[in-house]
Amino acid sequence: MLISEYLALRNQISVTTSNPTVNLPEQQTEGESFADALRAKINERQQGVEFSKHAIQRLEERSIDLEAGNTLERLNKGVEIAADKGSSETLILVDTTAFVVSVKNNKVITTLSHEDLTGNIFTNIDSTVIM
Repeated sequence: MLISEYLALRNQISVTTSNPTVNLPEQQTEGESFADALRAKINERQQGVEFSKHAIQRLEERSIDLEAGNTLERLNKGVEIAADKGSSETLILVDTTAFVVSVKNNKVITTLSHEDLTGNIFTNIDSTVIM
């Protein structure tokens, strides 16, 4: 999945609510209302990490493909692991790509490709997850 496709999916519906999440079936069935189908799509899209504008810019500049090797899925799993351990800011390594993630905000702060990792120091992180 290219970052532009990912962003298009993320930005199609940008609605948040303080109401509890209701799990609805993904397929619209006969008699299901438009509101139910919309809620299902919103719930589907709210799962997984979000990307900051800076991280999106870095993904584009460094031509990082989030679909290669299930990178996005593995990143989300890494965030879950970090959250389960009580991490706040973590470095998640997925193959040769590094993601600095605010676990408490469920947001990728920045990304680095393999070429950019050499010589870098990661500060203000409290954990590292290797996927």
